Amino acid sequence: VGCPELGTILLMPTTGKVEADITKYGSAYENESAAPGYYSNFLSKYKIKTEATASQRVGLSRFVFPEGKSNILINLGDALTNEVGGSIDIVNETEVEGWRMTGSFCYNDGSERPVFFVAKFSKPFKSSGVWKQMPEMQAEASWSATSGKIKYYEGYTAPMAGDKVGAWLSFDTKNNEEVLVKIGVSYVSIDNARENLKTEMPGFDFDKIHSQAKELWTKALSRIEVEGGTDDQKTIFYTSLYHINLHPNVISDVNGQYPKMESYDIGQVKGRERYTVFSLWDTYRNVHPFMSLVYPKQQLDMVNSLIDMYKESDWLPKWELNSKETHVMEGDPSIPVIVDTYFRGLRDFDHEMAYEAMYKSATAAGKNNKLRPDNDDYLSKGYVPLLEEFDNSVSHALEYYIADWNLAQFAKALDKKDDYSRFLNQSLRYKEYFDKEFNMIRPKLADGTFLPTFDPKQGENFAPSPGFHEGNAWQYTLYVPHDINGMKKLMGGNKTFVNTLQKIFDDKHFDMANEPDINYPYLFNYVKGQEWRTQRQVRELINTYYKNSPDGIPGNDDCGTLSTWAVFSMIGIYPVCPGNMDFAITSPIFDKVTIHLDADYYSGKKLVINAEKSGTEDIYIEKMSRNGKAWNSYFMSHQEITKGGTFNFDLKSKP
Repeated sequence: VGCPELGTILLMPTTGKVEADITKYGSAYENESAAPGYYSNFLSKYKIKTEATASQRVGLSRFVFPEGKSNILINLGDALTNEVGGSIDIVNETEVEGWRMTGSFCYNDGSERPVFFVAKFSKPFKSSGVWKQMPEMQAEASWSATSGKIKYYEGYTAPMAGDKVGAWLSFDTKNNEEVLVKIGVSYVSIDNARENLKTEMPGFDFDKIHSQAKELWTKALSRIEVEGGTDDQKTIFYTSLYHINLHPNVISDVNGQYPKMESYDIGQVKGRERYTVFSLWDTYRNVHPFMSLVYPKQQLDMVNSLIDMYKESDWLPKWELNSKETHVMEGDPSIPVIVDTYFRGLRDFDHEMAYEAMYKSATAAGKNNKLRPDNDDYLSKGYVPLLEEFDNSVSHALEYYIADWNLAQFAKALDKKDDYSRFLNQSLRYKEYFDKEFNMIRPKLADGTFLPTFDPKQGENFAPSPGFHEGNAWQYTLYVPHDINGMKKLMGGNKTFVNTLQKIFDDKHFDMANEPDINYPYLFNYVKGQEWRTQRQVRELINTYYKNSPDGIPGNDDCGTLSTWAVFSMIGIYPVCPGNMDFAITSPIFDKVTIHLDADYYSGKKLVINAEKSGTEDIYIEKMSRNGKAWNSYFMSHQEITKGGTFNFDLKSKP
């Protein structure tokens, strides 16, 4: 993601004299190896081999030390998050416990929460101590040693708390001696962290835990099997599928306990997991539709987590982290996630409670609305006016339109006819922003006039742009996926629509590194005879922006969103509009794709996608068939896909 978060319990093996300054104890490394469920490198400064694996709630590290004094540091003062504060306690000669504050994502106050941990070592340490980094002018006579601002307490047996604290554990090791450390975590309590540790990892069998992790990842990644394509393409595909499975994260402990939304009360789930890290402005577009298709059980747990958050805090989340709202990004994104899941046939959640939550955010007054703070103008004017130079007003409204369209569909399904009409009409008021002078979406002022200093290109490369968040008018104008036909009509018909869309790609206005225009390549499918442009554009974007290299993804993955775009695009389907069950079709990269469907949720056992082609230049669809019968649409519904069967493409080198 684009802001600091988590990464708050740092573990580091060293040798020789203990050094707690992170700028000094770091080491270059070599022989790096990484795979799902495993990581390893060799710290050249200390001649230490490191290995790491994990269970769901416990991390396990194995360090192979040289002969002499060896140390393991637990640093709670430095982290990937942007705040400090913690406590550490050396319990006995093999155990350390404590907690660390985490949260305040994107520098928002009020979203902090502690993570608790218990660390156990495979060998008793010979000596130990804690450290504390103090402000420059502060001093205390009882410190046993000093190193700059860092004060070291050797043999200290009480908990040490503060903004920058840590502990070291020292061993006398023989050459190539292994020392292992396992760390259980919990967002509820130290006792729960210890229970997680005992339940998931009672011993120190690294190879066994690694094997279990590998088996779980193999099972998860084998839901989709691909054949053909290059080795690089397969690596890109499965790396992307791996990324999708990283978030959201389980926050419930083995006993089902978790921290309730927006409080320090403790909740408990039974028979399912409670999830966290909902980057919903990103993930509602494709991650959750993908989860519904390929991992439906997890998706249902996620939806139930969202509804639980409403019960606990009176609001659905916008961007939730560790059961706290961060208020980041735009819109009302829980609505399309829940509605999309419902229409995919995953309905094991409280529909009326979900509707109550959605209705509240869609109708509550702006001054009291945590999700839609500018809802008053949106409801009265049909748009959000530009009130400050850079206020993201258009981005707010465009996201609300999509949420309201989804809410309308849900209202219709629940036989709430008046609500259906109301929210559908609201969702179509994006037309208030359409300016025929530019043939684009344009910010509007409170008096109903358009922004006079409008520049469609302003906002490139994440520069500030009046009315738009992380983008400009080019990247937002066509983002009305719930009414593409309406937008075509506003623009003057199919020809202008296609020309405008093509211009966005030709003139480099399209941004593959961010979400607002991520579905643009598939919009050509909405104009008969122009679908070949989708096939060309998608393939060009994959080949340009996704690589088997350290810079192999075009931007922040945003909890798997860019990776999901790649996975969908490489197998030949894409969900253009959450809440709409039609996947847009493009040409698959691989010769054969097998999607293994979850029999507990879908009638089909598997969907097989075959692509007949004579070479890599064959990227254009000449004809398609499903189960031996001609398929003449460039869309296929979720319901058709989950029936299973075989879908065949004949691909050629020219459209």
